[in-house]
Amino acid sequence: MDARLQTRMVFHGAVVILLGLAAGFPFAFVALERMPGSERAWRMAHMEGLLNGLLVLAVAAVAPRLRLGTGQAAVLAWSLIVTAYANVVAAALGAALDVRGLEPGGSVANTLVYLLFMIAVVAVVVGLSLVAAASRRGGRTD
Repeated sequence: MDARLQTRMVFHGAVVILLGLAAGFPFAFVALERMPGSERAWRMAHMEGLLNGLLVLAVAAVAPRLRLGTGQAAVLAWSLIVTAYANVVAAALGAALDVRGLEPGGSVANTLVYLLFMIAVVAVVVGLSLVAAASRRGGRTD
């Protein structure tokens, strides 16, 4: 993976972590009963940002060890970036709009959250499949 693409992953991973940290504020307000809402939903939004951002940073860190073609590296990077943003936005929207997005229908908001989560599911399977395959083939040994 070239350095520019790896740097983009680091940038987007950090932004997603910041979004997760921002979701911690409504989580705290709900937990302290200073704001109505679901504590579970805001906890999830908070953790989605932290964990998804860390996933992007972790893969960026090991990317030089993976044997990937230029196109594969781009697909890996962007699939994980899309995963991270889709998960954190879906979780925050779900918490803010009081929907879970477990299945389509019910309301436009619920369907939107569902679609964002499904985009994230497909993208993470693509990205982590590339990580697994590229690590199995063996990477650089320097």
